[in-house]
Amino acid sequence: MGSGEFDLISRYLAPLSGLGAYGLTDDAAVLTPPEGKDLVFTKDALIADVHFFADDPPDLIARKAMRVNLSDLAAMGAEPLGYLLALAFPKDMKNIDGWMAKFSAGLKLDQEEFGWSLYGGDTVSTSGPLMISLTAIGIVDRGQALRRRGAKLGDNIYVSGTLGDAAFGLKSIQGEFAAIKTSAIKPLIDRYHLPRPRLGLGRKLFGIATATMDISDGLAGDLRHICALSGFGAEIEAELIPLSDKVGKLLESFPAYKNLIWNGGDDYELLFTAPKDMDGEIDRLSRELGLSLTIIGHITTEKSVIIRDSDGINLLQDDDQGFRHF
Repeated sequence: MGSGEFDLISRYLAPLSGLGAYGLTDDAAVLTPPEGKDLVFTKDALIADVHFFADDPPDLIARKAMRVNLSDLAAMGAEPLGYLLALAFPKDMKNIDGWMAKFSAGLKLDQEEFGWSLYGGDTVSTSGPLMISLTAIGIVDRGQALRRRGAKLGDNIYVSGTLGDAAFGLKSIQGEFAAIKTSAIKPLIDRYHLPRPRLGLGRKLFGIATATMDISDGLAGDLRHICALSGFGAEIEAELIPLSDKVGKLLESFPAYKNLIWNGGDDYELLFTAPKDMDGEIDRLSRELGLSLTIIGHITTEKSVIIRDSDGINLLQDDDQGFRHF
């Protein structure tokens, strides 16, 4: 990319840099965590036409890249501090300057909303598709990071918000619901482009939840991670899985898509387990945050995940593993 690389960094990324990043003029940033805090790190890579569409608005691409990482911080109970960003531009990409102007504007919006800043990164060219890799850095009180392992027999299983919105939004973008009014599907498309990281919830779950993770690859597949690490199984009641009114209406006309609720992915809600005696505390927390926290099942001795319908039939198929990269 020649000298253009440094021009892009200076013009669009340096203004987003935080304390200790030295305006992105040095080889690395220096970060001193607050006293009594542990650092939390996570990284997600997003590839054009895999995790987003190459022609999506650059500002929405930027904000999705930030938010999927923020969701991982939320699952650990962490508060965002800053991030590192790597961009790989296709060699034949046109008007990188214009794309970067919009992309950096998206970064700025979510930096302001979530209170974090850029610490550094890299820009390169590639013979492949556009790639964005973001490393998020968070802080949590020492020894209080939430973990995926730790679910106990008989624990209730909770999810925040509603599931399936983003998956139905993606299907809408792909033209599956062309006959449906735009007003009915726009909020679902918005959920696909702009996940809602549950940072406030994550920071409140220490001492309440026994195991926590975010739902990125679908409820069924992600719940299996908690079960495998905890040494138990899970039973979910399909009718208890919370749905938005928009998804509920779509399912009336397209019932064959029901498995998107637990297999679709891109929910970025929090999935957690908690003892039954925490139900009242979780109800209080739900009211405090203005966020629905719904019991959808419980942890069992059988080392498998089951989603039962109202007739007791297991709706999961052997290949219902959620989204997989490999």
